Amino acid sequence: MGISAAPAEGDDEVIAAINTTPLVDVMLVLLIIFLITIPVVTTSVPVELPKETIEMRETKPENLVISVDSANGIYIQDAKVANTRALVEHLKKVSVQRPQPEVQIRGDMSAQYEGVGKILYACQLAGIGKVAFITEPPARGG
Repeated sequence: MGISAAPAEGDDEVIAAINTTPLVDVMLVLLIIFLITIPVVTTSVPVELPKETIEMRETKPENLVISVDSANGIYIQDAKVANTRALVEHLKKVSVQRPQPEVQIRGDMSAQYEGVGKILYACQLAGIGKVAFITEPPARGG
């Protein structure tokens, strides 16, 4: 089978074919990418998080543990904090230490989010770079 420059006698039509295999391959790759990324983007609302732990907690003496009890009382280590302004002032003193200590939040499961939100807001105002949440591991076997 050779290629001829001039059409043969009696061959009046030109046959043109486009190879669609690369187009189909690209479309299948895009379809796979969309199928993988769409479930990651969507979220579901019902959550009950504070029962799992992903990594072991490193207890360092410079870490600052802030607790929220069931009545939304905020405690630094074991001392009750009077108000959010006092919390921000204390965190500002902590934020200038080098290296900056990690703030670890212990929130009671029955507490409102308001107490934890106040701590996060105070950390943001004070310039704290690392905040962690302390949870309890699940019961064995389930």
